[in-house]
Amino acid sequence: MKILVCISHVPDTTSKINFTNGDTEFDTNGVQFVINPNDEFGLTRAIWFQEQQGAHVTVLNVGGAETEPTLRKALAIGANDAIRINTNPTDGFAVAAQIAEVCKQNNYDLIICGKESLDYNGGMVPGMLAAMLGYNFVNSCIDLKVEGTQATTAREIDGGKEIASCSLPLVVGGQKGLVEEKDLRIPNMRGIMTARTKPLQVMEPSGADNKTKAVKFEKPAPKSAVKLVDANNLDQLIDLLHNEAKVL
Repeated sequence: MKILVCISHVPDTTSKINFTNGDTEFDTNGVQFVINPNDEFGLTRAIWFQEQQGAHVTVLNVGGAETEPTLRKALAIGANDAIRINTNPTDGFAVAAQIAEVCKQNNYDLIICGKESLDYNGGMVPGMLAAMLGYNFVNSCIDLKVEGTQATTAREIDGGKEIASCSLPLVVGGQKGLVEEKDLRIPNMRGIMTARTKPLQVMEPSGADNKTKAVKFEKPAPKSAVKLVDANNLDQLIDLLHNEAKVL
């Protein structure tokens, strides 16, 4: 079984976020980048298929050279090889189109993406990728089993989960549940040393056009100071709740 795991290179959630050029571009200065958590759950599940069923696992990222340390970490975790498509991932449609071109050349049985990345939270790429390839698609996937050419999945829905079965090839939009946080792999020294010799192929983009562009970014307004109201002044409390908090 050939598995492709799509990896996003995202800021660590503890990083302080700022914007430059009139709030039109993300400021990367001083920001630590990591594997997108939803993608890491998918990668760990793919490594399980590798260990239990002999699957070949390829990781792919759409991005510049600055994303290669993230791909090397995925290789250190256990992926067999890596692909980097050398273009800036500014648009979900363009990213899906770039990945689709690679998939058409390699005929992967299973493609695992995170259901969304933690930077833009668009949640668009897995579904568009499945549509471009004509593959079966399961989003918000929290469990995945494969026997031969058949897959059994569970996905999160309001109030519970839905069990579905389908044939390969399949695109999965994964999240926590594919594996638990305690099962995530930490690269050991042997894995880090081995990752240095594993193949990382750089491909030029196929020429897909962006369909959208970011006009401006805005950070949430800072929280206002707490207002203390005397316990005996109920009229002021009601006025604040009605006119400022607008909850009455």
